[in-house]
Amino acid sequence: MKSIPYSIIVFCFIGSVIYAGPGGLSEEFLDKTQSSYRMDPHTRAMYNAITNNNITDLALNRELLREHNDLFSHKIKTKGITNQKSSGRCWLFAALNTLRPKVIKEHKFKEFELSQNHLAFWDKLEKANAFLERIIEMRDRDCLDREMEILLRNPVPDGGWWEGAVALIEKYGVVPKDIMPETNSSESTSAMNQLLSQKLRSSASRLRKFHQQGKEVAVLRNEKEKVLKDVYRMLAMNLGMPPQKFEWRYEDANSIVTDVRTFTPKEFYSEFVGLELGEYVNVFSDPSKEYGRYYRMRMTSNMYDKGDVHFANVSVKILKKIAYTCVLDDEPIWFACDMGKDQNSKLGIMAANLYDYDSIYRMDMRLSKAEMALYRHGVPNHAMVFVGVDIQDDKPVKWLVENSWGSDKGAKGYWTLYDDWFDKHVYCVIAKRSDIPEKVQKIYDQEPIVLPPWDPMFAAFWN
Repeated sequence: MKSIPYSIIVFCFIGSVIYAGPGGLSEEFLDKTQSSYRMDPHTRAMYNAITNNNITDLALNRELLREHNDLFSHKIKTKGITNQKSSGRCWLFAALNTLRPKVIKEHKFKEFELSQNHLAFWDKLEKANAFLERIIEMRDRDCLDREMEILLRNPVPDGGWWEGAVALIEKYGVVPKDIMPETNSSESTSAMNQLLSQKLRSSASRLRKFHQQGKEVAVLRNEKEKVLKDVYRMLAMNLGMPPQKFEWRYEDANSIVTDVRTFTPKEFYSEFVGLELGEYVNVFSDPSKEYGRYYRMRMTSNMYDKGDVHFANVSVKILKKIAYTCVLDDEPIWFACDMGKDQNSKLGIMAANLYDYDSIYRMDMRLSKAEMALYRHGVPNHAMVFVGVDIQDDKPVKWLVENSWGSDKGAKGYWTLYDDWFDKHVYCVIAKRSDIPEKVQKIYDQEPIVLPPWDPMFAAFWN
């Protein structure tokens, strides 16, 4: 058979791309589109403005800013703003921030912060174990299998959920921040995560080769334990070693300094926090799914031997009622939202009509909340804490939010979240089961509908 020159093959391939069939951009269409564009006065003004300025600054709704205030009819007393810096640990910060007001109040601390780094260390080790166990579990699958692809995409992500924080606290306890403070790697996790991922992917390849050689699962698990010792060493070098026991003393609000005492992390949690975290449940409002149903998300546990993220799905009206009832009862509320939309980090404002892009472009870009979820435009990607609410005519008008981006962002670390933003971008709250309506409590008795790990609601978990 006569060979065909390589250059001809390349030319034919390029030609097939240029002269595509129906569905491509034809010259006729391009001519019509270009000729239809008119630089009318509005378009010219917007062109000049946009090409010389930040578009979000141009679209900022000045009328809303003029009416804005940071007055709240009810506030939970809090002290200090935390800072997760360049890490994706918002879920851990928010979880510990829900515990902090109780500790400060009951023990009369001038200020107090629990160590996020302590829990982050154990979270990484647990995620490494979960990754390797899932590799063993899926040892016969192709690497292009959809669940395998998600698993390999990010072996030890920073992201997580309330259930993961509870599992960590129950197993490893908590320590004061000064016992295990932040490090460069805890505050900026990208380099550490990249190296941990390389180590784990290398180990995944080795485990799969062992399986292909016919070695039993017991051999694979023995190799896994060797790998986890290396992971522990890497974590200790980056984050410091978590204490098994520690000595601690403190100064209360009356400037009385206590004697030195020795605690284990679990003893410290029991004495200084003491909340029964198993009483808290995850309540969701995702209109792309059926309300009144119980769901479980596969592969979302940070610990291999613990349960996945699970939730009751209800209307946003019910979600909101749970949130403000708890806040009025001085219960800080962990919640998850899409922080990438309609918010201003300089001003500390979250409002559905904060930016007026429609007036700039004069086109319809609207999506319902359900459509935003289904088409990957809206996902819960940040966790914070409700610490106040402004009630007018028996309805919430706006919410006070404690963030974990430091006191230089927002209004000294706090955001004002308007109620229309809640409707559009808040997806879940965590509350005690006894604090939610009885009809919602009954949802948790259902057999859960199992959702795949690529469900849009948990896209941020794997980033």
